[in-house]
Formats: sequence, structure tokens, C-alpha cells
Amino acid sequence: MFFNIQFTFHIFGMIFSDSRDMKLYLFIPFFVLGTFVFSQKTNYTKPSKSVGTVSNGSLINAYRFQYKTRDYKYFSRLSYHILGRANVHSDVYAITIEALKNSRTFSKDHRWRLMECSKRKGGRMFPHHTHQNGTSIDFMTPMLRKGKSYRLTNGLGVFHYLLKYTPSGSWGIRRKVKVDFDLMAQFILELDKVARLHGMKIKKVILRTNLKDEFYATKHGDLVKKKGIYLVMSLPKIVNEQHDEHFHVDFEWL
Repeated sequence: MFFNIQFTFHIFGMIFSDSRDMKLYLFIPFFVLGTFVFSQKTNYTKPSKSVGTVSNGSLINAYRFQYKTRDYKYFSRLSYHILGRANVHSDVYAITIEALKNSRTFSKDHRWRLMECSKRKGGRMFPHHTHQNGTSIDFMTPMLRKGKSYRLTNGLGVFHYLLKYTPSGSWGIRRKVKVDFDLMAQFILELDKVARLHGMKIKKVILRTNLKDEFYATKHGDLVKKKGIYLVMSLPKIVNEQHDEHFHVDFEWL
């Protein structure tokens, strides 16, 4: 039952996703509705406040990421404009923007994709069990093909959450397309470094558990392990299966 509901949710998202061949007139009424419903009265000169935990909390004065910049692009128009899920705590916002900017030095031709964060006021966000107080972010897993950044799957919108990779990190449909574990690790290290300058740190990273050996086998993956940045060791099956095409990051204050 859960899968059927989730599948319907993602299919709807694909229809109104960031696909280039999407007919604009189909999107306009939803864009107008989203602009009206989720227009934010955020004061970007004042800090946010996180209440409770990632699994039972809320968010006050959320900061919303821009839809796209030089350093990143949000992954879905539906999630951004209609569902309003690109919000985080002001500290997490500052950390992420700075880390993304710094990543230009090692990301080469890769452009990061932000995925779902939190709603404007936090709280429950189907189908996620966390993301409730503005300290959680999903990042699209970077992919490689023949040593170059692979972007073909980037325009699937929320349907991207249904992609599946093998235990070695290859895309099941195209085995030559593989997760760039070292780049992922570099970015996690950068996020944690910048977070500590802002009085925070990475509390945990969620990545499908059978991908961790491949992750730790890389140069920077080994550094993540040595620095004690925690990758969750065990997850419920249904949660574990949803964390291969993206990795989840939770922040906390020092």
C-alpha cells in the first residue's frame, strides 16, 4: 500500500518535473497556485529557529533556497513551487551555500542538485519521516560515465527518488553509469568543515548501507571515516532502499 501511494506521488511529480519537453501551459496554473499558497514572508536578516527534532519538529522563519544558481539547481518544480519543500534553518542555509560555492574547486563539470529539505513551517512531510525542523537536506547522488559527470537522470523531478542502483553503485539500466563516491565524500567533508565554522557539524549521513564499502574505499571516503562523520550503519529496509540515488544529511549545533 505504501509503495502504491508513493509511486503515484512520484509519477505525478514526474509529469510536472523539470523535463525540457514539458508543455509550459500545463505548468502555469500550478505555478500560480504555488506562488499564492507558498509565498513566504521571511525576514532574511533574522535567524531561523528550529523546534524539536528532525522527526518531530517545526521551523520558524525558514530560509528558502533559490531554485537555481551557478553552483546548484533544485531538482523539481513541483517540490519547489507547489509543495514548498526547499526550506532550511538560516544556519544550514548559510553553510550549504558556502560549501556549494567552495565545491567549485573540486567538482569539475558537476553541478549539484538539491533535493527535498523542509516545508516553510517544518513538520511532517510525506513520504519522509524526518526533514521536520529545517536541519535536513537531501542531495542528489553525483554520477559518472566514462569519467565525466552524468546528467541524463537529473531532470526527472521527484521521480528521481525511485531510481535504483546496484550494490556497487551502478545504475541498474546502464551499468557504465556509476555513483561518484569520491566526489560525494569530498562534498560531505566540505559541508562538515564549513558547518564547524558556523557552530554546527554533520550529525549523520544516510546512504544505502550496501553502498558504504564502495564509499569508504575512495580516498575521501576514507577521510570521512577517519574524521568520524557518521554514516548510519543500519536502517529499516524500506528506508534503506530509498537512499541510493540521493544521500541525506542532518546537521546539529556544536
